[in-house]
Amino acid sequence: MIGAGSWGTALSLILGKAGWQVRLWARRPEMAAAIRRERRNPEYLSQFALPEAVEATSDLRDAVGGARMVVLAVPSDGIGEVSQQLAPCLHPDQGVISAAKGLEHETGRRLSQVVEAALGATPRGPVAVLSGPNLAPEVAAGVASATVVACADPSFAAEAQAALSTPRFRVYTNPDVPGVELGGALKNIIAIGAGASDGLGFGDNTKAALLTRGLAEITRLGVALGARGETFRGLSGMGDLVATCASRKSRNYLVGCELAKGRRLEEVLAGMSQVAEGVETTRAAQTLAAQAGVEMPITSAVHALLFEGTAPEDAVRSLMSRTWRDELELFAR
Repeated sequence: MIGAGSWGTALSLILGKAGWQVRLWARRPEMAAAIRRERRNPEYLSQFALPEAVEATSDLRDAVGGARMVVLAVPSDGIGEVSQQLAPCLHPDQGVISAAKGLEHETGRRLSQVVEAALGATPRGPVAVLSGPNLAPEVAAGVASATVVACADPSFAAEAQAALSTPRFRVYTNPDVPGVELGGALKNIIAIGAGASDGLGFGDNTKAALLTRGLAEITRLGVALGARGETFRGLSGMGDLVATCASRKSRNYLVGCELAKGRRLEEVLAGMSQVAEGVETTRAAQTLAAQAGVEMPITSAVHALLFEGTAPEDAVRSLMSRTWRDELELFAR
């Protein structure tokens, strides 16, 4: 398990309880030492004791040595660098699973593409992705959850499904890697909008409209980028969208909520201990949408709120005053 943040810790915890031997890699040696000493992660999900089957290390080669599967649970802005460091440590029979959600900031590439490019010609198994409505504190607490593993190699997808499934964590497979990955990344943009909606005091009607229209536009972009439309109606699309837009545990929701209260983006981000991936994903998606000729009004409104100094009320006004449409165009325009 490469990455000892909330998600890497939660996955390590449930897999360790399920009987797997898990090596949890932390970038900082002092953090790995603290986890070994305290049998819990002192910085993330510290309320949960880690089973003895979870062993913390700061040595990448030690972390992946002898492992059948390597899970990458690091923020999007570090996944390329970590993958480059990981490359000489891998063996030909090891598959890699990207469990991060986001897009590469500079290029808009999906994270599995970033991983594959960083690993280069390294002899290793397939690269898969893991995504779904999986808030780390709930997964760690054993709350019944479901997710999706996507891979072009169906045999590795099935193997990952069997390895990651527990009585409280149900794993589905899907061959649509772009769709599963884009659903998990793009829904964070809509979550910022949902937080802003609640922060402004709007109601359930508003959020229902936002989620419905948000699903339509992330589907449009996903299809334009090679994904299958039906994937966005599954767990990694609609499922993750609902969870992230409804939960106050969501970092992206929190960003939108705080902006609606009048706080500056820099101030909000400085007060967070973890990355709100939707911020930079909004910038990348705005560029991808322009390149693909895809209309994404909610994404544009969130971009204006984040980076263009637009007031939350004005962003809402711009959405509500758009040209009238026929609802049957929901997923077509």
